[in-house]
Amino acid sequence: MKKDIIDIIYQDNDIIVINKPVGVSVTKDRTGSPNILELLEKQLGVNEPLRLVHRLDKQTSGVMMVTRNIDCQRNISELFAKHLVSKVYLALIDGYVPDVTGRVKMPIGSSKEQGKMRIDPRHGKPAETYWQLLGDFGNLSLLAVRPITGRTHQIRVHLTSRGMPLAIDPLYASTKPIMLSDHKRGYRPVSGDEERPLIDRMTLHAYQLDLPPEAGLKACHFAAALDKKFLAVIKMLAKHCPKRARSFLNPEHLEMLINNKPLTGLDI
Repeated sequence: MKKDIIDIIYQDNDIIVINKPVGVSVTKDRTGSPNILELLEKQLGVNEPLRLVHRLDKQTSGVMMVTRNIDCQRNISELFAKHLVSKVYLALIDGYVPDVTGRVKMPIGSSKEQGKMRIDPRHGKPAETYWQLLGDFGNLSLLAVRPITGRTHQIRVHLTSRGMPLAIDPLYASTKPIMLSDHKRGYRPVSGDEERPLIDRMTLHAYQLDLPPEAGLKACHFAAALDKKFLAVIKMLAKHCPKRARSFLNPEHLEMLINNKPLTGLDI
């Protein structure tokens, strides 16, 4: 993808579904850089302003929907508010995964640390997240995560509270990049070349978005392809981890990710 060119998954007269890149804010921020709506409006040359119905963190990539008119915005926003929209994220995490599936239901509120959120049973807003183990790579694992509510940093805070932080997360976990030498036995760098990270961005991607029939749209199921680095690190971990071919509990899930197909057979 060229710089500032947004990958459009689907569009019609009512909606535009995109694969939001890492580092682009959904709303205006302190950097003054164009936000996702400004980039899209310029790219498409639209005369009417595009409208948000949900958000992604600036450092989270993946599927995101905007609407072309206020009626559609109201309709889709209501479906989000009623928790009728299904979202599935992919989270590469560090830590012990206790079960194949799990749920975190704990309120989330603002932290005293700027820009961070925290578990706050007393003053926080209700938040609920389901997760399922897709791939076990030893010291790293790949989860499918389905948030029921949409609190700020919800997945990051909930997974961290269960001892399963993202493998890379500048706010809640480590900023150390993932290197092939840490996972491939007998790794030898190319002579004279410095090893490059497999991935050095936050390891969270909004992969799938499913709308109910009540949306009344022409298309209701969307999947956003993983970027090259995120997909490469998953394939490399599966290839070189101790379990190798058995690292994915359901090998078909790896094929679905490689081919950018919606994940099926989930238990969350």
